[in-house]
Amino acid sequence: MARATNDLNAVRESIGMGLVALVDGTLMTTAILIIIFIQDSKTAAWAVLPLPLITLLILFFGKAIGRRFRRAHETYSAMSDAVQETFAGIRVIKSFVKEWWFIKKFADTNDNYRDANMGLVRLFGIFFPFISFLSGLTVIIVLLVGGIRVTQGLMSPGDLVALFRYLQMLIWPLMGAGFVVNMIQRGAVCLGRVNEVMRIAPAIRSPESPVTAAHEAEPLIELRKLSFEFAGGTKTKTLDDINLSIKMGTVTGILGRTGSGKSTLVKAITRMVDPPPGTVFIKGVESSSWDLADLRKLFAVTPQDSYLFSDSIKNNIGYSLEDYDADFQNNEILEQAAALASLEKDFLFFQAGWDTLIGEKGLTLSGGQKQRTAIARSIAAGREILILDDSLSSVDAETEKCILDGLFELGREKSRLGEEWTIIIISHRVSALSRADEVIVMDKGRIIEKGSPAKLAAQGGFYARTAALQSLGGEGGNG
Repeated sequence: MARATNDLNAVRESIGMGLVALVDGTLMTTAILIIIFIQDSKTAAWAVLPLPLITLLILFFGKAIGRRFRRAHETYSAMSDAVQETFAGIRVIKSFVKEWWFIKKFADTNDNYRDANMGLVRLFGIFFPFISFLSGLTVIIVLLVGGIRVTQGLMSPGDLVALFRYLQMLIWPLMGAGFVVNMIQRGAVCLGRVNEVMRIAPAIRSPESPVTAAHEAEPLIELRKLSFEFAGGTKTKTLDDINLSIKMGTVTGILGRTGSGKSTLVKAITRMVDPPPGTVFIKGVESSSWDLADLRKLFAVTPQDSYLFSDSIKNNIGYSLEDYDADFQNNEILEQAAALASLEKDFLFFQAGWDTLIGEKGLTLSGGQKQRTAIARSIAAGREILILDDSLSSVDAETEKCILDGLFELGREKSRLGEEWTIIIISHRVSALSRADEVIVMDKGRIIEKGSPAKLAAQGGFYARTAALQSLGGEGGNG
C-alpha cells in the first residue's frame, strides 16, 4: 500500500510539473524560432544546427534516467517495506532482543537507496551541463556567423544583438526540455509500477452470464467429490474426495487436527479459492456459475486471525453493513451484535466506549477481544450463512458458551420468523460442537467421521478420544 501511494503521488507530481514545463518550453521555442528566422534566416539556420544533437542527447539520456529512476524507486519501496515490517512486528522484535538486526537491515536498505539516488544525481550532473554547453554553442555560432554578416553589411548590429538576445532566451526552453524528460521518466517509472499491480487479472472472477439460484433451494451447500491442492504446496492433497451436504437452518461442526484442511474447505465453499468444476454447489447451482458478489453476500466469515482496521470499535463492527452510517448514535443492530459476541461487558473498560480507537490490526485489544469484535461484525452483517473458522480459540470456556447460547437462541428466533440461519463452526474444542446438528471430523484432507455429536461420542473414534482428552484436561485444570 505504501509503495502504491508513493508511486501515485509521484505520477501526479510528474504529470503536473511536466505539463507546465512542456507547454511553456514548446510555446517559447516556437515563437523564438519564428522570430529569428524572419529576422535573418541564414544566421538562424546556422544557430539551430546543434538542436538535433540536443534532441538525440535527450532521447539517449532519457532511457538511462528511466533505468536509474526505477532502481531508486525500487530501493525506496524496499526501505519502506522494511520500516513497515519493523513497526508491525515491534513486539516480537523486542521480545527476542533483535533490535540491532533490524537497525542493520534498515541501514542496508537506506544505503542502497542512497547509492541509487547518487547514481541518478551523477547522471544529471552530466546531462544538464552538456545541454548548457550545446546551448552555449549556438551562441558562439551566432557570434561567428552573425559577426561576419555584419562586417559584410548583410546584417545590422542591432539585428545581431536582438538575435543574440533571442538565443539567450532559447536556453530556458532547452533546459526545460531536459526538465520535462526528467519528469516524464519519473512519471513513466512510477506509472509502470502502478500498472504492474493494476494489470494483474484476478484468478477468481464472475462468469459472463451468472445464474441466479432459488432462495429456498435445497441443499444449501453440497460438496461432490471435492479434491483440491494448492499449486506448489505439499505432495498430499489439501482436500481429498470430500462429500458433504448442509441443509438450511442447521448447525454443522467441523473438527480436525491442525492442517487437516478445515479452513481450505471454507475457502472452497466461499470461493476464496477456486474448486474444481462440478464439486461445489450452493443452492443447487455450481459456485463458479454464481455472480461472485452475490455468492459471497450469502456468507459472513470470521477467521481465526481476525483483521481489524485502525478505527473505532463502532466502525469495525459496522463495516459489514451495506448502509452503515458512521455518525449513528444508537444502532440496535450493532448493539445486538456486540451483546451476542459478549463484547458489551468490555465497553466498561474502554475509555471512549464505542468510539475507542483500537489501532492497526486491533493492536490495543487482547486476542479474545479481537475475535469477539470480528464475530460481532459477522453477526451484524445478517448473512444467511455464518462461518466461525476457529474464531473462539482465544476466548475462555464460559465466554464461548455464552456466545454459542446467544447464537443458537438467535437462530431459533429467526426460524420462528421464517428466516433460516445456517451456522458452520470450526473448532478444536469439542464443547463448541456438542450442540451441532452434525459434526464432520477431518484428517489429512478427508472426512473420517460424520454424524451427530452423540453418535460420534459412542463410536469411540477421533471425536470421542478428543472429547475424553479435553474432559480430562478440564478436570485437571480445575483440580
